Amino acid sequence: MDELRPAKAAVEFDDFAKLDLRVARVLECREHPNADKLLVMKVDLGLEQRQVCAMLKGHYKPEELVGKLVIVVANLEARSMRGEVSQGLVLSAAEGPMKQRMVVLSPLAEVAVGSVVA
Repeated sequence: MDELRPAKAAVEFDDFAKLDLRVARVLECREHPNADKLLVMKVDLGLEQRQVCAMLKGHYKPEELVGKLVIVVANLEARSMRGEVSQGLVLSAAEGPMKQRMVVLSPLAEVAVGSVVA
């Protein structure tokens, strides 16, 4: 079994509450042309669609994610990732000290896109 990392320092609830976690559906997914680990996804957040880059290349084939519900940090500032704009963050569990396995977090049941994760 891999050794687990110690927990990070505690944060105030108000800091955590600043995150806008939403359910999104992956509409499109492709490999990033200039990055070894990135997939570029188009996700539906209910009121809008966005592009999100995720370090999931090698863990998922793009077609495996299309149609899936994922959890997105929707209020993360947009940033450029190797020339592609990422407008959020798809949550995943990283297993192992070198992130040997990444598992996308998803609701256990079908829920409406845009639903708030609480």
